[in-house]
Amino acid sequence: MRKCSSSLLAATAISALAISAASAADLPVTTAPPPAPVIAPVPIFTWSGFYVGANAGWGWREDDREPVFLAPGPGIPAGLSGTLVFSNNNDGGFTGGGQVGYNYQLGSFVVGLEADIQWADTDQDQNVLFVPGNGFAGTFVPGVFNSNAPEWWGSVRARLGVAFDRVLVYGTGGFAYTDDNTGWALGGGVEWALPVNWFGSSAVTFGLEGLWLTFEDDDNNFNGPIGTFTPVGGEPVAVTVPATNNNDSDFFVARAKLNFKFGTY
Repeated sequence: MRKCSSSLLAATAISALAISAASAADLPVTTAPPPAPVIAPVPIFTWSGFYVGANAGWGWREDDREPVFLAPGPGIPAGLSGTLVFSNNNDGGFTGGGQVGYNYQLGSFVVGLEADIQWADTDQDQNVLFVPGNGFAGTFVPGVFNSNAPEWWGSVRARLGVAFDRVLVYGTGGFAYTDDNTGWALGGGVEWALPVNWFGSSAVTFGLEGLWLTFEDDDNNFNGPIGTFTPVGGEPVAVTVPATNNNDSDFFVARAKLNFKFGTY
């Protein structure tokens, strides 16, 4: 009897285990959900930051030198009278240099300050016409006159613009100078931020700009005699005049600019 009871208990245990295993096989398999992907925010471009760059373009000159009236007096011998008329040399030449500046963006508006220094290939001799006056007696040969156009110039200008994401449209104006003169500069341009960051910069920008520059000369600055006068039956005499006239030199510059911007993205 005892042996029969043990066999019954063993059979019951085996059946219970079999039923439990079958029930476990029918249960759904659950696993932990995968972690959510990490999405890095896309940086928003801003024009704020320091920049340094180079530029190259073409400059047109309008040189307005006033006539010089000759009459016997200091530096002008008797018998010489007339007028020296200078041509307005409206020529052009290459200009190029570098710039450095800072922009600050507030909403869609961008304010900044820029300084540049340029070399200009616009200097050449200036043509002159001598018109004899009443009482002129002899021969007068005008000298060689330079144009007074500067071989280099620079400016310090404020900038104010409106940004359309990576495009900036701006106006600019401020102080202009040469080796011996001062004036003002006024202009505007458009600038694009390129999708590159060369040489450790946060962005590279390319722009097109036009500037109008005006310089006032304090005097004629003839740099020597204005010509040679030979009176009738006499010897050649060098002619000089006091530098009393004021003259304006105007430039228009169209140039392309490449800047490397540092700091904020």
